[in-house]
Amino acid sequence: MPRLLQQPQPTLHPQNKLAVSIARTIAEVEEAQRVRYQVFAEEMGAKLPSANEGLDRDRFDKFCEHLLVRNLQNNKVVGTYRILSPTQARLAGSYYSETEFDLSNLAGLRDSIVEVGRSCVHQDYRDGATITQLWGGLADYIGKHNHEYLIGCASISMADGGHYAASVFNKIHKLHAAPAEYHVSPLKRLPLESLNQDMEVIVPPLIKGYLRLGAYICGEPAWDADFNCADVFILLPVERLAARYAKHFMGKTA
Repeated sequence: MPRLLQQPQPTLHPQNKLAVSIARTIAEVEEAQRVRYQVFAEEMGAKLPSANEGLDRDRFDKFCEHLLVRNLQNNKVVGTYRILSPTQARLAGSYYSETEFDLSNLAGLRDSIVEVGRSCVHQDYRDGATITQLWGGLADYIGKHNHEYLIGCASISMADGGHYAASVFNKIHKLHAAPAEYHVSPLKRLPLESLNQDMEVIVPPLIKGYLRLGAYICGEPAWDADFNCADVFILLPVERLAARYAKHFMGKTA
C-alpha cells in the first residue's frame, strides 16, 4: 500500500446515515474493490482478471487512495472513487488513462494532474444524495492539495453495440469540447463513423456531473472491450471546479 495522506475523521451525514472517508487499511480498499466488482462485473458484464476473487483489482490500486461512502446502518461500502496523485502516478509508471489514451499534449501539466476513476455506486444507493456525497468527498480531497487539473476516463455503456455511446459523445462534445491544447487521442478508438450518432439520449449521471462542474471532453472515445464500454477522456481545471462546486453545492458564488 502507498502512504495514505492524513485525513480528517469521516464526515457524517445523519439525514441518510452515510459517512465519507479515505480507506486506511488493505481491508477497506478490498471493500471498495468488492463494490466495483458487483457493479462492473456482475451488473455490467466486465471481464475482470480478478473475477475469481470477487474483486475488481488492477495494478494501479496500490498506488491510489480510495474514497469510500459507507452506510452506517449496515457498515457496508456503497460507493467509491479512486484517486491517483501525480507523485503516485510517477511511481506507477503512468496514469490509468494512459492505458487508453495518448496524453502527449498534457505533458507540461503532469506535475499538477490528479486522476480519478473507478467511480461507482451500488445499485441500491443510486440517488442524488449518495452521488453528492461522493462529489463532496472528492472536492474536499482536492481542496486539501495543490492539484490544478483533474482527469479521468468516464464510461458509457455499449450494451447496444455502441450507438448509444456514439450519440452521447456527439451530444456532449458539441457543447463541451476542450481547447486544442488539451486534445488527446484514443489508443483504440470507437468507430463513430459506423454508428448512429443522432439518437435521442440521456447523458449518464456521472458524465453530466463532470460537465456541470466545468469539465472538458478532450477528444474521441476509446473502446474498452473488457468493460464493454466507450470511455471519454475528461479534463477539469480545478479553478473551474472550485467556482462551480461552491455555487452548486453551497449556494454561493466564487
